[in-house]
Amino acid sequence: MQIEYFKLIDRILDLKLDEKAIIVEARVPTESTIFEGHFPGHPIMPGVLLIESMAQTSGWLLLALMKFERMPFLAAVKEAKMRGFVTPGEVLSVEASVIHEGSGYAMTETRVKVDGKLRCNASLTFSHVPFPNPELRGHMDAEAKRIGFPQQALLP
Repeated sequence: MQIEYFKLIDRILDLKLDEKAIIVEARVPTESTIFEGHFPGHPIMPGVLLIESMAQTSGWLLLALMKFERMPFLAAVKEAKMRGFVTPGEVLSVEASVIHEGSGYAMTETRVKVDGKLRCNASLTFSHVPFPNPELRGHMDAEAKRIGFPQQALLP
């Protein structure tokens, strides 16, 4: 995980297009400037970054379902609940599933688990639009390779 660059997903573990579901993995770094202020002597992952990890996970699922033809952008966070601390060095399992699609929007249910125990969850809403420029599309293609996005998911 590279928090400073908002690269919060390390790899895709499972992508099930027929079930509209994804599971990814991310290891919280043992050291980061984030933890210097959050909190001295008791470093914990900021809740906003946990929400971002759920949003990125959902984004990869939506990219797959839309065959990389449209880019999802986070539009709303609903019912986000922090259920326990996430600390440096822990490995996150982040799950997302689509619960509604239509009219340029999609909604997902997301969860972050550590060692099988729920640490947070949220309902997220995304708008999606055609890629605004080739630079963003190229960046997303490179990131897809970095996290092991299954290219067969893009085949018809």
